[in-house]
Amino acid sequence: MLLLCGVLFLGACQKINYREEPSKDEELTGVKVDVSAFSGAARKLFVLNEGQMGSNNASLDFLRFPFGLYISDAFAKMNPSVGAGLGDVGNDIALIGDELWIAVNNSGIVEVISPYDEIEVAAISVPSPRFIATDGKYAYVTSWAGAYMDYSTFEGSNPKGQVYKIDLKTKKVEGSVEVGYQPEGIAYYNGKLYVANSGGLASMLPPTYSYDDTVSIIDVASFKVTSTVQVQINLKNLYSDGKGNIYVTTLGNYGDVHSGLYTFNVSNPTSVSLISNYVSVPAVYGDTVYCIGTETEFDWSAAHEYNLWGAKDGKKALGIPLDLSGITPYSFFVLEQNTFFIGDAGDYVNPGTLNCFHGGNKLWSVQSGVCPGHFVVY
Repeated sequence: MLLLCGVLFLGACQKINYREEPSKDEELTGVKVDVSAFSGAARKLFVLNEGQMGSNNASLDFLRFPFGLYISDAFAKMNPSVGAGLGDVGNDIALIGDELWIAVNNSGIVEVISPYDEIEVAAISVPSPRFIATDGKYAYVTSWAGAYMDYSTFEGSNPKGQVYKIDLKTKKVEGSVEVGYQPEGIAYYNGKLYVANSGGLASMLPPTYSYDDTVSIIDVASFKVTSTVQVQINLKNLYSDGKGNIYVTTLGNYGDVHSGLYTFNVSNPTSVSLISNYVSVPAVYGDTVYCIGTETEFDWSAAHEYNLWGAKDGKKALGIPLDLSGITPYSFFVLEQNTFFIGDAGDYVNPGTLNCFHGGNKLWSVQSGVCPGHFVVY
């Protein structure tokens, strides 16, 4: 495991913007954890806890690397005047320049905060925001555009989704473009946006009663959809490796169509290849996508055996067994060579658990917020 991780987990940490003055959050207390295995290249690892839908309990934790402190609910502690806290269902977090952008789905806002001290910079209204990408001038946010499902009556609203364009400087929405049903992951590469459409609600509502299976390709200059690529049903995460390869994870139908990782090259987007089935949780690090998965994903009574594997240049690297005794992976983040984190949502109602691994061995676990789901390093 140590040898393989040494080969697989390649890349470099993002350059850190340190400031000379003390941060306002340095008085926050936390849980002491072992950080001796880390390189010291990062200042903080932010953990966005999704919370339980309808409970308004999304939260933001962070691991302060220099002191080995895991600090819970930092946004609420640093912004006591924001009465609603972070909001209802934190769905994505991205570091753009010297700001953290957070999509809060059910609250219909994109929060912009300082990663230095977690102080709110702006709250931007976007209906049902999901995932965030940037080209350095604008933030692009996928949106379900108000789609919803009332599970007590099985009625709802099923408009096509949108991608919203937000000026990074003014924090103002400058337009939107229609894509597929219930868009999720989004990535920017070489003047184009690639959007994964899930149809997560469309599978139960008119007019289609089916999952979406497409990637929408948007030309940034015209801000129009120029083409679509058919992949597989129920798309979720989408990544660019910066070399022309686009990777898409799919969730399947939870019955007879398994989850998977697919890829295509932007030079020939209609040529889509399946890299592997069985993707419980993915993560991207540098030009490589890593996945944790199990072949028994539809056997709800099984004690699953998980495997960790990577994909680079459109090809799968060798998968290896991963001992996750007592852990059900809900989220996954690769920090640096040999080091990764796995979030466990537990019962999806009470606080979850963040588990730290180094070289395949678990170093420690710490209590997170409800449903630890998304990560970014600063």
